[in-house]
Amino acid sequence: MADVQLFDTARGEVVPFEPGHEVKMYVCGITPYDSTHLGHANTYLTYDLLIRRLEDLGHEVKLVRNITDVDDSILPKARELGVDFLELAAEETARFHGDMIALNTRPVFAEPHATKWVAEMVELVETLEVKGHTYVVDGTVFFDVSTFDSFGAMSGYDESTMVEHAAERGGRPDDPRQRNPLDFILWQPSLDDEPSWPSPWGPGRPGWHIECSAMSKGTLGPTLDLHGGGSDLIFPHHECSRAQSEAANGVTFVNHWMHAGMVAYKGTKMSKSLGNLVFVSELVKTADPRAIRLALMRHHYRSDWEWFDSDIDTASAMLDRLHRAAHAAAGPDPDRYADRVCAALDNDLDAPAALHALMELADAILEGGDNPTAPTLLRELGALVGVELDAAPSPLI
Repeated sequence: MADVQLFDTARGEVVPFEPGHEVKMYVCGITPYDSTHLGHANTYLTYDLLIRRLEDLGHEVKLVRNITDVDDSILPKARELGVDFLELAAEETARFHGDMIALNTRPVFAEPHATKWVAEMVELVETLEVKGHTYVVDGTVFFDVSTFDSFGAMSGYDESTMVEHAAERGGRPDDPRQRNPLDFILWQPSLDDEPSWPSPWGPGRPGWHIECSAMSKGTLGPTLDLHGGGSDLIFPHHECSRAQSEAANGVTFVNHWMHAGMVAYKGTKMSKSLGNLVFVSELVKTADPRAIRLALMRHHYRSDWEWFDSDIDTASAMLDRLHRAAHAAAGPDPDRYADRVCAALDNDLDAPAALHALMELADAILEGGDNPTAPTLLRELGALVGVELDAAPSPLI
């Protein structure tokens, strides 16, 4: 098999990605309290592109993408809307599934919902307690980071940076109950209007990080070939997940950490709290979903970049050129273009370089040639990157 190279967050460099035939991949999914936006799409299409290339090389990829249907984000939103949190989660999960189908993503091996795995989360916290990694204050169970020597090694952040990110991303470093600002919640009592489950520490609900550790282990086992998500999950979510998983299971949690960059709109990272979102479900009403894939492929997955409304027009024009070329009679020898597409994908998933080679093949076909395999191979390469060229571009464009 070809030598796929990917950047590993923990090692801080591009290294060979060398799984076995079966690839166990876990990508953090949505918290379903709002619609899928382009930041989500950028992340999930990154891993979809990787899966397609790995399958093309002969691997069997088992993708698990969870649904975080209970946490500190969805519960306040449900309270604000005056609806049951599970009703809100079901509605937004259905919308998310529609978006993923429209964007032609590969199906998941499993999609665990956090609310269905609480018993396994309690069991995992109990294991951590027995092994001396926890302490309890007023019914809240904390993970004691001082008991895990390599805490922070995956992210590579210093303590002040970790404290800063924890405060911004769901942690509570100033909580006086914590022995260390970086300690984090494994289990907590529920408020009166919040869902509650029984536990040895009293009725309550799980902390955010323990959810993915329990669901990934239950669906793929204690060690993952690749764990991914957006770069905003590096800390605290993925660092904490690694700490508690390895502390509980005694084995390496993840062999390769991969993170996608953030997408900004109007100068600021897309964020539900800021309201500067471009929703996929709205964009597909006026644009072909394949053009959305092409627009996102113009940026390297590790880059932070800004979406402009004109981007979809540029990508729609690209889709039109690809489609016309894919249905031409002939073109030049396409093999060297195909080699460039695959080499780019194998070089840290360099989607912009792959797209450039794809567009050059399309342009060369439109200029003419006598090789009848060129349009066929263009269609095959389009399918490799998730852009099926059989149907004409949407008339909505």
